[in-house]
Amino acid sequence: MVAAASKGIGFAIAKQLTEEGCRVSICGRTEETLEAAAAEIGEETRSYVVDVSNAEDLSWWVEQTVQDLGKVDILVTNTGGPPAGPLAQLTDDQWQTGFDGTLMNIVRLVRELQPSMAENGWGRIVHITSLVAKEPSRVLPISSTLRAGIMALTRLQAVEYAQNGITVNSVLPGHTLTDRQTHLAELRAERESITVDEALVLQASEIPMKRMANAAEIAAAVTFLCSEQAAYITGTNILVDGGLTKGLA
Repeated sequence: MVAAASKGIGFAIAKQLTEEGCRVSICGRTEETLEAAAAEIGEETRSYVVDVSNAEDLSWWVEQTVQDLGKVDILVTNTGGPPAGPLAQLTDDQWQTGFDGTLMNIVRLVRELQPSMAENGWGRIVHITSLVAKEPSRVLPISSTLRAGIMALTRLQAVEYAQNGITVNSVLPGHTLTDRQTHLAELRAERESITVDEALVLQASEIPMKRMANAAEIAAAVTFLCSEQAAYITGTNILVDGGLTKGLA
């Protein structure tokens, strides 16, 4: 199961897992986009219209996936970024939206799927977060706060479920060429009175590799963590950011 996989990083992960022999269940909010993505990923891919911030939707997605494809061995939690903007201007509703869509979907999906993984004695769980978990962004205060919490949750889940053959890790992408990145470039362009293209160029210039990632490069790390070879890796929070993050912690 790969959440929010109709495009961007989620799509790239689903595609790579399919190429490794997995039958994949994807979800997203737009039926037309989902169906097109599923057709491109592979003929055995199943797609479901789901709002990951909605608990009933998540339970329904799990139920339908098990019914259509069988027990779930791999879960990749993923979602679009929460609302962005200056800290003082963010409303309670925006914080709640971020909380439900960024953090609680992880809690709920793992709670739904962990028992059957434990029964099988095997499972892979990977959370897609962001480099702002380690290096908070003034433009992304909600994301920075929640994703730092997800790092702690990852370690707690890893310790709790390791004895059942389940690994739990998170991947922290850096600046990646997706719709989210374009949105952030638009905010920067407005703030600095430059064009969106100039904002994207500036963003890339700040990365030691002098370019942004493509979604497949993030997916490669996730695919490895879902493999048999990664059986002894759990509780890690792995940066895939081209060297941008400077902190040691």
